[in-house]
Amino acid sequence: MSAVQSIPPNPPVAKKSLSQTLKAYLDRRAIIMLFLGFVAGIPILLIFSSLSLWLREAGIDRTVVTMFSWAALGYAFKFIWAPLIDALPVPFLTKWLGRRRSWILVSQILIIIAICMMANVNPAVEGSLVLMAVGAVLLGFSSATQDIVIDAYRIELAPPNLQAVLSAMYVTGYRIGMIVAGAGALYLADYFGSTEALYSYEAWRNTYWIMAGVMGVGIITTLIIHEPISQKVVVERKTSDYMRLVLVFAISIVGFVFVFANAGLILPETEDVFSKFLVQVIRMLMSLAAALFIGYCLVKAKLVKQEFAYTTWIEPIVDFFRRYGMKALLLLALIGLYRISDIVAGVISNVFYQDMQFTKVDIANAVKLVGVVMAIAGGFLGGILAQKMRIMRAMMVGAILACVTNLLFILLTYHPGSLPYMYLAVILDNLAAGLASAVFIAFLSALTSIRFTAVQYSIFSSLMVLLPKVIGGYSGAIVDSTSYPFFFMFTFAIGIPILALIYFVDKHIVIGDNDDIYGDGDGGDSNSGGKSSLSKVNPSLTDTKEPPRASE
Repeated sequence: MSAVQSIPPNPPVAKKSLSQTLKAYLDRRAIIMLFLGFVAGIPILLIFSSLSLWLREAGIDRTVVTMFSWAALGYAFKFIWAPLIDALPVPFLTKWLGRRRSWILVSQILIIIAICMMANVNPAVEGSLVLMAVGAVLLGFSSATQDIVIDAYRIELAPPNLQAVLSAMYVTGYRIGMIVAGAGALYLADYFGSTEALYSYEAWRNTYWIMAGVMGVGIITTLIIHEPISQKVVVERKTSDYMRLVLVFAISIVGFVFVFANAGLILPETEDVFSKFLVQVIRMLMSLAAALFIGYCLVKAKLVKQEFAYTTWIEPIVDFFRRYGMKALLLLALIGLYRISDIVAGVISNVFYQDMQFTKVDIANAVKLVGVVMAIAGGFLGGILAQKMRIMRAMMVGAILACVTNLLFILLTYHPGSLPYMYLAVILDNLAAGLASAVFIAFLSALTSIRFTAVQYSIFSSLMVLLPKVIGGYSGAIVDSTSYPFFFMFTFAIGIPILALIYFVDKHIVIGDNDDIYGDGDGGDSNSGGKSSLSKVNPSLTDTKEPPRASE
């Protein structure tokens, strides 16, 4: 039976009491995700804001500082090596800890090594930036790898009806980790004596050493938690097969880097901002095409078995289209556009607050403290909402709130410098963003096949931010050519079509186990004691022999 079909317009929803809903947050699996989310949120700001401030205090040119943000490109392209994480066992560790925990532990050890490497570099010393860049790139790669495995672990850890709770707890932990690595790192550097006027390398070294120590929470967590139950059939292969697969990947990456580094020699130079963007897009596409071509040739040359390469990189994508048919394109459109309204608006938010005559202290108190707390609260609300109603209805609520709250910033433009209006906008906007984020993660988890958790979720999460980030890069130009009220009205307007996408997905595609395709309240067959061979999690499980997620 196909996974793509119309469902009744108003299927009944299994009712849960508020106490049952809240009790789910005390589930040990939810607590596990809180701690894993915390350590996942630590590395990202040690590449971005904290590192940027360190380099600026060390007297590094602003142009060079911004280039260090490229070290985090691993987050955008993690889907490329995610298949390797699914396919390759870690020598010795996999037999001891299992597939997921072994890779989580390896990535955490690499994160600690990268942070310590950066801590031992004084950027004020001439010629030291190359080593700092190596450490930053290693940190970006290893933290993106940790995200890949934690996402797969979360999806395999619990059934779909608990994914919203796990997502909310993960997001909560992630944001707490960002507070520690962001505000916490700045407080520590200031405490140890480094300021913009008086730079102290020892202060930043000690700060990064402490952040490396904080990552020890992740190692302890990984060793204590259990490996998720999985009935996925893992084909044992020769060590040489795994090495050949890694070699193909490595050679392809070298080809990507070579083409990217030399493409500038043949592409035209331009000063126009939009033209520069197009040139960089062409440069990236050329590099990706070169990497794919090299990989294809190596497979054809039988450097690695064609069947192994297909199973690793191609089958996860084929599986998604096999389960949802051509309407998978509708799902991909929703994934790529769902967060567009709030992400595009968020890119320029700090600049907007400065232009509205708010001080850095005002922004720190409102956005970095109150805003984060409200985003965490929104995540909890999203988890509750996803348990109380069908996932697509919860998605609709999140989408409406995400775009409507952008209108509050228009109100703020008429009251510049007003803290009450600022807090009103920040509180409601972050509450909506937290809710939409938790619901959306649960939605992506429901879409992900248990057979290809690492690969498919990595593709979804990369696609989620691709277009919004690209458009967000033009937010400053839009404001310069129009006005802030027009810009925020624009971010509201681009969120409206998302509602139509959600409606069509809800009408034609079954998502999650709380979407009752039968309209009888339980999705079961009356002749089978409430059980049906057609799973509500994935109606084609019987046909695709999809292994079940961990049960209650």
